[in-house]
Amino acid sequence: MIIAHQKKENNIAEYVLYMWQVEDLARAYNLNMVEIEKSIVSQYEQPIEVVKEIKQWWENMVSMMKSEKIEKSGHLQVISNTLNDVNRLHLQLLKNPSETAYKHNYNSIAGLIKDFNNKSNNQYSNDIEACLSAIYSSFMLKLQGKEITEGTEDAIKRFSKFLALLSKKYKEELETKE
Repeated sequence: MIIAHQKKENNIAEYVLYMWQVEDLARAYNLNMVEIEKSIVSQYEQPIEVVKEIKQWWENMVSMMKSEKIEKSGHLQVISNTLNDVNRLHLQLLKNPSETAYKHNYNSIAGLIKDFNNKSNNQYSNDIEACLSAIYSSFMLKLQGKEITEGTEDAIKRFSKFLALLSKKYKEELETKE
């Protein structure tokens, strides 16, 4: 889809968060393409060719979710692979002696990540997933009209800043490979 493609090219963290939102949206419609087409696809004011492309994209998403048996929860393998690749870069940057600013940024939030992991029973496979999950959870709480503490808001802002830096590094890495 247009938005997913743009996010994947420009900010990999926003892309992962967007795709998690798409997965949840598809689940909200019970992976029913008739409902998704009626409620989501039909809302796009685009040329017919683009709308067809968007519909095909949603059909592919729903098909993958069904084939991977994540109808109720979980994430598509392609998104998990992307997340693992971002984490690979994160670990590589932490080992790079010339990345002192990156390491400093990470170290400034490491305690917050640990706190979030503890509150979440350490269910995340890595710190990048934990940061993204914290941001996504905060987003979902806001949608539900639930209050978020000032401390949590501050942590989310710091995670976002850190992920923006990592996303920039990820984009730079992809550009050097091209």
